[in-house]
Amino acid sequence: MTEPTSISQPVYVYEKPVRLWHSLNALVIVALTVTGYLIASPLASVGGEASDHFVMGYVRFLHFAAGYLLAIGLLFRVYWAYAGNEHARQIFMPPLLSRDFWQGVGHEILWYAFLVKEPKKYIGHNPLAVLFMHFVFVWGMVFMIVTGFALYGEGTGPGSWQHALFSSWVLPIFGDSQNLHSWHHLIMWLIVCFVLAHIYVAVREDKLSRQSILSSIVTGWRTFKDDKPVDDVH
Repeated sequence: MTEPTSISQPVYVYEKPVRLWHSLNALVIVALTVTGYLIASPLASVGGEASDHFVMGYVRFLHFAAGYLLAIGLLFRVYWAYAGNEHARQIFMPPLLSRDFWQGVGHEILWYAFLVKEPKKYIGHNPLAVLFMHFVFVWGMVFMIVTGFALYGEGTGPGSWQHALFSSWVLPIFGDSQNLHSWHHLIMWLIVCFVLAHIYVAVREDKLSRQSILSSIVTGWRTFKDDKPVDDVH
């Protein structure tokens, strides 16, 4: 087991590219969620010619544009996981074979359930956050991007790169377009639940934990409330 290291001075954790990606993702996910919901449950039709209004056309365009931004942002973020500091790769490479990591996950579960009195102290993300960000958020985004482009490829048709790279193999896996739409919509709600939990936990930890949370993703610096040892698993 790695010996804890005492630390009380601010530490630069989240580099500017990570913070920019976080902000862009927040905006893009809101846009995708709202427009995705409207695509699945369209607004009531308005009178007159559709070409005079084009409401759903604008909704779909915004959804597609936001989808491209999500995909491009994720590709850049994967690159920065290798180009950036050790904290930039945390959510992509969780130490799943580390016993310390899983002990940390267990402690965080007890902490969030109010079953232990004192939280641990981390420079980066705590182990439970790493676990959920990796399996729910990162892989959830990958799923949404792949299935989103597969659905988009239906519109662009055979011969387009979207159809060749995504629709041609994703659609057969799910059986038909309706099943794919349903799974795409279902995972959207999973990500919405994750975002709500993420916001709640960030606010809770900012008040109750031994390190800053909300200000860190804005400034990049992690500050600490005591000089006790940190418990990060490396």
